Amino acid sequence: MTFKAIRFSIEDEIARLVLNRPEQRNALDLDMRQEIEHVVRELRANGGAKALVIAGAGGAFCAGGDLRALSEGRRPTTANRERIRRLHVWFSELLDLEIPVVAVVDGPAFGAGFNLALAADFILATPRAQMCAVFVRIGLVPDLGGLQLLPRIVGLQRAKEIIFSGRVLGMEEAYRLGIVHEIIPQDDPLATGVAFAQRFRHAPTDAIGMAKTILNQSFNLDRHALAEMESYAQAVALETPYHHEAVAGFLAKKPLGFVWERFSRKNKDK
Repeated sequence: MTFKAIRFSIEDEIARLVLNRPEQRNALDLDMRQEIEHVVRELRANGGAKALVIAGAGGAFCAGGDLRALSEGRRPTTANRERIRRLHVWFSELLDLEIPVVAVVDGPAFGAGFNLALAADFILATPRAQMCAVFVRIGLVPDLGGLQLLPRIVGLQRAKEIIFSGRVLGMEEAYRLGIVHEIIPQDDPLATGVAFAQRFRHAPTDAIGMAKTILNQSFNLDRHALAEMESYAQAVALETPYHHEAVAGFLAKKPLGFVWERFSRKNKDK
């Protein structure tokens, strides 16, 4: 597929998806939505990546929905509903992608762009990044999963304040609220995000994928249902080649292949 609104590649087992409409601050138009949908389904179907990094070109992550495209002609209410429902199909597939997803936010992440970042497992943001649930400013309610994702991260009362006010969040506050995993330097943030994602090249993809699927359900299920999911996932993990090789190496007193601290940037710089 030839992409018009994104750039996509897989290098060294790390997938890179770059929103590429810098003149529109990477606002989501129809082409971009369809291309993201294609990439997510390609990753789910064919694998080939140990992690996915999502970033924006030109000093912006994503300014939200393309208002110019949205304002072109009136649509029946049912058509608007179907358009949003289709968004949620590929967005759910992105949320459930069984590899770590890293969002690299530089510049604005507004509206649907904010929620796209929230879909990641880790958000790395530069000091000049800004986040905003901007919908209320134009008389809309959050879409693209924001009404579910934000309160799970910051709590219900704080989520209401952020959504009702439509105010801009700076990165120090976003970090304190637990939205941002790490504030990173502004020079080449994509490279920093890729370096972070490369830690997962040596990780047990199957185990992480199953753990992510269960964690994504952890707010919805009771303790007994989660225990059942854990037991089935562990039964599968116990029979994976990664587990067998890791145990054999440990018993032979060899270093484990995946130790998070070993791959941290701080340790690399020493």
